[in-house]
Amino acid sequence: MKTKILIVLLAAFAFSFTSCEDTKKKEEERAKIEQQEAERQAEMAAEEERMEMESNSIAAKAMQTDSLSTLVSALQNADLADTFTEDEGPYTVFAPTNSAFEKVDQATMDELMKSENQDQLATVLKYHVVDDEITASDLSQMIEDGEGEASFSTMDGAELKVMMDGDNIVLQDENGNKATIIATDIEASNGMVHLIDAVVMKKKES
Repeated sequence: MKTKILIVLLAAFAFSFTSCEDTKKKEEERAKIEQQEAERQAEMAAEEERMEMESNSIAAKAMQTDSLSTLVSALQNADLADTFTEDEGPYTVFAPTNSAFEKVDQATMDELMKSENQDQLATVLKYHVVDDEITASDLSQMIEDGEGEASFSTMDGAELKVMMDGDNIVLQDENGNKATIIATDIEASNGMVHLIDAVVMKKKES
């Protein structure tokens, strides 16, 4: 009799143990599935955020603007398009329009757009970029604080001045040449774009 009771108890214990193990495995599997789903959702959200950012990036805004097609080509030739598409920034780009590039000597433009001069072209383009987000209001305040003139460092470390010319905000490069800002505060996901009517150039090293 005792032996039968012992066998029954052992069987019950074994069944209970197996049942507990099965429940534990199911819970672990469920937790694993939930974790995988959470990771998948997070990846999807991150991808959507990335796509949203890129579709509203500085590069995307330039591509959507007909008057900036030359700048877009230049960015691609200089291997900078991805920088202004994928990088979070923020950047401020003083974007020369097509007519601004037309003012540059054609021979100079042809030379800059050659693949072997990619670094030189990149230097010219980076002179139009500031590693910060600067609105037109910020520029006006900088000019006022500087009693009529202010300056800031561009992406390549050179200096660009800003001042007023009547009601217009004007940039002055290191050679003394000026470019007028003709459209301001074009907002992008990774910064700000202002259109200018001339290409500015840093001073050539002697």
